[in-house]
Amino acid sequence: MALGEVGFSDLLSVWRKEVSTGLVLGAILSLAAFARAWTLGVSPNIGLVVATTAGAICLWAATIAAILRLVLRRLGIDPAVVSAPLITTLVDGTGLVIYFEIARRILGL
Repeated sequence: MALGEVGFSDLLSVWRKEVSTGLVLGAILSLAAFARAWTLGVSPNIGLVVATTAGAICLWAATIAAILRLVLRRLGIDPAVVSAPLITTLVDGTGLVIYFEIARRILGL
């Protein structure tokens, strides 16, 4: 982006690349989370909640990171200054909502 090789018109291609990376990372973290829950001897449903949440949040973070920087640049805001705190705040805040929603659906609460 700093070299001008990526612009707002490339949003879909940037998003696809980031999401593919997020899917790989999410799959690895999901497997690790489920394995850890299994070794702790918790209910398989709890392990499934944690594993699904880890994958979903990785995918969500990749989506936010891909889109937000290009949108900020389009609005004339320097993404280098704003994007890291804003991405962290958005992903942390919505990650808790994602976790509770996944837990509610899997555990039937």
